[in-house]
This record gives sequence, structure tokens and C-alpha cells, in this order.
Amino acid sequence: MTRIAAAKEAGEENAAPQARRRLRGLYAPIPLAFLGLGVYRAWIEITFVGSFVSFPAFSLSTRDLFDFSAVAEMVLFVLLARRIGPLYTKRWPFALCATAMLASTVLLFASFFAPGLAESLGVVTSVAGGVGLGLIILIWSELYGCLNPIRVTLYYAASLVVGALIIYLYMGLKMPWLFVMTALLPIVSLASARKGFALLPEGERPQKAWVSISVPWKIILLMGFFAFSYGIVEANAYQGYFGPHSSPGTFAVSGVVLLGVLVKRDKFDFNTLCRIALPLTVVALFLISVLGFTDDYLSGFCVAGGYTAFSILIMVLCSNLCYRYGVSAIWLFGMERSLRLVFMFLGRCMYEYGSVITVGSVRGTTIASGIAILAVVMGTFFLLSQKELSSKWGASFLVGPEGNGEAVRKQELADRCELLAKRFGLTSRETEVLILLAQRKTVGMIERELYIANGTAKAHVRHVYQKFDIHSREELFDLLGVDGLQENVEAKNAG
Repeated sequence: MTRIAAAKEAGEENAAPQARRRLRGLYAPIPLAFLGLGVYRAWIEITFVGSFVSFPAFSLSTRDLFDFSAVAEMVLFVLLARRIGPLYTKRWPFALCATAMLASTVLLFASFFAPGLAESLGVVTSVAGGVGLGLIILIWSELYGCLNPIRVTLYYAASLVVGALIIYLYMGLKMPWLFVMTALLPIVSLASARKGFALLPEGERPQKAWVSISVPWKIILLMGFFAFSYGIVEANAYQGYFGPHSSPGTFAVSGVVLLGVLVKRDKFDFNTLCRIALPLTVVALFLISVLGFTDDYLSGFCVAGGYTAFSILIMVLCSNLCYRYGVSAIWLFGMERSLRLVFMFLGRCMYEYGSVITVGSVRGTTIASGIAILAVVMGTFFLLSQKELSSKWGASFLVGPEGNGEAVRKQELADRCELLAKRFGLTSRETEVLILLAQRKTVGMIERELYIANGTAKAHVRHVYQKFDIHSREELFDLLGVDGLQENVEAKNAG
């Protein structure tokens, strides 16, 4: 009995350290700089989209002007991406963005003191705000395009949580303090972006070299389905004091995704995002169209939650193309975000049109919601039909990129890794490890990149070696032809 009691006490003593180790295992060091994306999201809601402040200068028309000013600017940047990119190396995008967003904030709050000029101020502040929005989206897209999918998911979900918390805090501020603190948000976000670029190794920052690639139409189609359906039900995401970025649905879903990445790490299933977005959006559409709960908090929760899961997914897909193949983030995200705003606008127009018509005994809003449900279901099945997150999503490389040849090497190396991964039956996580190994990264660097334990990283490397039937990094480089790729790059640079 004494031995049994002693063993029991020893087990209890060991349980506490084990529990602490499990809790420490949930911790992942998230640099604060990468959470600055949530800061500018907070600015968007406080000023233009679902704000809890009743600005005299704000109306539905100024919201549309705000969106389309950003669309026009991003389309221009898409056309000029080859000449002006990357943005992080230049000062003028940061200066112009800060000036535009600060001016927009000042004029918006100034409308309280000059209500007679509210209409004119609304036009100017919307254009200035849209210009700032377009730039800050592209700047942050460049930064996130340098990260692997796990880090993008982790940082982006954490940023959404931070953005919501900032808005909750700002709701309790008096007007003078609200003005000052709102004006600081764009500055803090831009400073965070610059710090984020500085934290990246030189070789992982956006490159000047241009990769010529066709439009990844599958991502655009998927985004169109979800953005259009969200536009139809968007107004229902603004319930009471909550806007789209502070909605309990946004906070809850981003928190669940954040926790999921921290717990699962390299085993996180990205299809989970789609499995969250589909039921929440369908439930929201059902509540709105069939039961008529247009002002219900449950429908608002579902609308915001479904769109949050979708936005995380699209961010991961686009960032992965930039990260893996060196695609210009200005070109890809500028196109995706501008089209997303257009599709959302079309969805809003359809819902507004449906609210004033009936077809027989069927309300127009019911028809619009039915179309939205169909779009969401089609988008979901289209996504789930894709076997790999790392696919090119309908894009194809057209001609060799120009510049220093580094983008050529990155593209060809990723293609060779994908080809060998399929031939030898590597899992998606082992493929990620293979690409990092091919980039001459150590086990410690792989551990930090993928947020996995050192033992897990070593196990993945061992599995890759076993499946390839090799025993060293040199044999892996020979199999991939890494040295040959480097020689081609040097020859291109010399030429």
C-alpha cells in the first residue's frame, strides 16, 4: 500500500509540470508588429464602415465613394505594379497613406463643428480615406505575402482579435479623446508594418524581380461567390453598436481559428475555415430571408462570423502564391481586393433592389438571399474540390521573370518540390518542410517558420529523407538540382 501511495503522489507531482508544459505548448511568439493589420481594421470601422459614431459627414453614398476610391487606386497600382513595386522600400507610399488617412479622420470629426458643410466634407473625406485604405491594404499585403500559410493564419486571426478589442476600448472614449486616438491608428499601423518588414530576413522580403503569371481565376471566382453573398446580407452584420470588425461573430470566429492554430500547429486543416464559413453564412441567409430576422443579433453573428472565416481563407490563399512563387503582392492583392469590393457593392445593390419588389407572393429579399445561398454553396464545393492549398489556383507562369533571376529560382524550386512531393507521396506538411529544406533552412529555422516543436521538425525531415531514400542534405540538393538552379541564376545575372 505504501508503494501504491508513493506512486500516486509521484504521479500527482508529475501532473502539474506536464500540464504547464501543455499550456506552454499553446504559446507561440507573435511579434506585435504583425498585429498592426488589426489596427487599421479598427480605423475602418470607427470612421466609415458600421461605425458606432454618427458622423454628420457620413452617409451610404460616402461609404460607396470610400470603397470605389480605394478600388480605383488599387486598380491603378495593379497596372503599375511592375514599375512601382515593392512598396516597402519606398517612403512615399507610407507618407501618402498616413497623410490621406489623417486628413480623412480630421475632416470626418470636423463635420461635427460644421454640419452645414457635412455633404462637402463627406466627399473629400471619403476620397482621402479611400486612397489611404487602398495603400495600407497593399502595404500589409506585401508583408503577409512574405509569410508561410501557418504564420499568415496565426497573425491574421490574432490581428482580427486585436482590431475588435481596440474598437471595444474606443467605444468608451469621450469625443475629444476618440478623435485623437482614432487619428493615431493609421500611424501606428504603418509603423508596425515597417517594423514587420525589418524583422524579416533580407532574403524573405519582397523582391524587385517580376514573375509573369496569369490571373489565378479560381481564387477570383471563389472570392466572387462569397463577396457577392456577403454584400447581400452585409447590413445585418451591423447590429446595435457593433460593426463588421467588432461583431461578436468576428471576434468569436477569429478567436477559434487562433486557438485552432495554436493547438494544432502544423496539423491545422485549412478546410476548417470553409467548414466554418458555409454553415454560418447559410444560417444567416435562412434567418434573414425565411424567418425575416433582419435585426436579429443571431443573424448578425452568423453573417460576420462566416465572412471572417472566408476572409482568413482568401488571405492565406493569396499570400501563399506570393510566398511560394514570388508573385507580386501589389498585383495579386490589388486585383483581389478591388474585385471583392465591387462584388460586395453588387450584392448590396441586389438586396436594396429586392427590398422594394415582389415576384408574385415572394419577396425580392427572399430571392436575393436564395441567390446568395446558391453562390455560397457553389463556392464551398468549388473550394473543397481543390486537393491542395499549395496549388496555383488556375494560374500559370507565362514567361521567365525579369530582374536578378532570384524569382526564377524560387519559382522553379517550388515546382520541383511539388513534383517530387507528388511522386514520393509526401503530405502537405512534409511538402512545406521540403521547400524550406530546399531553401537551405536549418531545422531550427523550420521549427520557427511552421511553429512546431523541434522534435516534430526533425520527424518531418526524417520522413522526407525516408520517402526519398536519401541520408543527407547534399543528396536532397542533388535530387532537386538546387546547385544547377543557382548556376542558372548566376548566369542570368551575369548576362
